[in-house]
Amino acid sequence: MDNFFGYAVSALIGVSLGLIGGGGSIIAVPMLVYLFHIEPVFATAYSLVIVGSTSLVGSIRSSLNKIVDFKTAILFSIPSLVAVYLTRHFFLPHIPPIIFSAGAFLLTKDTLLMIFFSVLMIIASFKMITSKTTEVEEGSEIQLDYLKMSIQAIILGVVTGIIGAGGGFLIIPALVLFAGLGMKKAIGTSLVIITINSLSGFLGDLGTGIQLNYPLVAIISGFAIAGVFIGTYLSKFIDGSNLKKGFGWFALAMALVILSKEILC
Repeated sequence: MDNFFGYAVSALIGVSLGLIGGGGSIIAVPMLVYLFHIEPVFATAYSLVIVGSTSLVGSIRSSLNKIVDFKTAILFSIPSLVAVYLTRHFFLPHIPPIIFSAGAFLLTKDTLLMIFFSVLMIIASFKMITSKTTEVEEGSEIQLDYLKMSIQAIILGVVTGIIGAGGGFLIIPALVLFAGLGMKKAIGTSLVIITINSLSGFLGDLGTGIQLNYPLVAIISGFAIAGVFIGTYLSKFIDGSNLKKGFGWFALAMALVILSKEILC
C-alpha cells in the first residue's frame, strides 16, 4: 500500500459510477497517469478493466432496484461494442508515438490522448449543464430514436476505444435525449452499457502487447467496488435533475484540470 492517496481516490471511481452512472474513467485515467505514473495508453487499458468490473457490480445492484432498461442497453451496446473492439485492436496500436514535432515543440501520442480525453469531457459537460430535457415520468412510454442513438453509440465506441473511458459522460446524454429515459433509469442502464463496452475494449487489447499489473488492478477495483455501494446509497437522496447538472460540473472541472496540466506542464 505504497500509494494510499491513490487507493483512496480509487474509491471515488465507484462513488461516481454509483451516484451518477458515469465519471469512473474521468477519475480513473487521470488517477492512473498522475498518481500511479502509468503511461496514458496503458492507463486506458487499466481503466477499461477497473471501470468495467466496478460497473458490473453497480449494474447488478441497479437491476435489483429495477432502474435498468435492458432493451435500450442491448440496442445501444451492439453498435458500440463493435466500434470499441475495432478501435482498440486495429486503430489505437497504429497511432505513432510522436504525432508532430516542430523545433522544441513535441506532440506525443500520450499527450494527444489526454487532450482528446479532456476536450470530449468539456463538450459532454456543457450538454449536461445546459440541456433542458424534461425528466420522463415513471411508467410512461419510451420512444426510441434508434438511428440517432446508434450514431451516438458508434461515436461512443470509438471514443471508449481511444481513451479507455467507459463513456458514462456520453452515454447518459444519449439515453436521456434519444431513448427517453429518466435520469435515474439512464444511470442504471449506462452501467450495463459501460460493463459491456469495457469488456469489449479489454478483448480488443488482447494480442496488441498491452500488459497489466493484475494485482494492482485488483486492489484498485476493490476500492472502487466499495465506492459503488456508497454512491448508490447517496443517489436515493438526490433529485435526478440535480444529478444531471452536478455530473456536468464535475466533468467540466476534471477536464480543465487535465487540460491545464497537459498544456502547461
